[in-house]
Amino acid sequence: MTGQVSDDLSPLVQIEQKNIAHLFANYLVSLGIAAQVVEAQKQHASDSSKLAFTIFCQHDKTAQAKAEFEQFIKHPYHSKYQQAAWQHGDTVTVEANDLTLLASFKENFLAHAGIVTLVVFVLCWLVFLGSYLGWAQNIFAQLQFYPRLSLDAFFAEPWRILGPAFFHFSWLHIVFNTMWWWQLGGSIEKVLGKTMLINLLLISAIFSNLGQFFVSGSNFGGLSGVVYALMGFVWWYGYLAPEKGLSLSKPIVGFLLFWLVLGFVDLLPINMANTAHLLGLISGCLLAVFSVKVLQKN
Repeated sequence: MTGQVSDDLSPLVQIEQKNIAHLFANYLVSLGIAAQVVEAQKQHASDSSKLAFTIFCQHDKTAQAKAEFEQFIKHPYHSKYQQAAWQHGDTVTVEANDLTLLASFKENFLAHAGIVTLVVFVLCWLVFLGSYLGWAQNIFAQLQFYPRLSLDAFFAEPWRILGPAFFHFSWLHIVFNTMWWWQLGGSIEKVLGKTMLINLLLISAIFSNLGQFFVSGSNFGGLSGVVYALMGFVWWYGYLAPEKGLSLSKPIVGFLLFWLVLGFVDLLPINMANTAHLLGLISGCLLAVFSVKVLQKN
């Protein structure tokens, strides 16, 4: 969003922080307002070493953009702005000496995630780091799904019905799952509350774990089934109740569905819990339909 300014754009506001400027410009674009960020040296001699970032927007929508900016600047890390940036696919380069940007990233990360999102995120990483440091066998032995499923086994060790969701086998595995959990789970928790996210976590984890156990036994793990449930939930909830602000862009939905298909046709060089993914997706879609069609009407 830098470079020559289009003729149909006019300056709206100047901001010192690059990531904040791009965040708001992305949000304007998501509203159908053409926007662009232009980087330049500050005009005052005393500030000549500093950069400023001017946001330009459509001439005929300046009033709307100003009103949106007044709301934005009060809560720049609200989830709706993060969702717009995520869907737009814009990224900001973090330089080693850009302490303000690093602090903003930290604030942004924490602002998007509620307590449930953060607890699950941290728990997954603690389990993974413990495994990475040499305790993998012991930790997996405690979290592994029941080798033989029975009511006696469930009452003796009830945590095992959820346990595999928190164990990951590689860096790629946990980064992929926890970042999608943060993005999707954070949005759900902010918009619909902690109870909804907890219900999604419990139902999808149990449903996907049981399905994967019946197909391949108890040697599996990962939050992928839950992630696919969140994807299915946001996808269908956004379709059925768009006024709530939950949505996923078609390219993201297409990517996740394509990844699911790749697992089933066995073209990937890694073992994937394909049944857990599919059942997670189905459970998330069904929960979205139930939430909109049943819970909202009662």
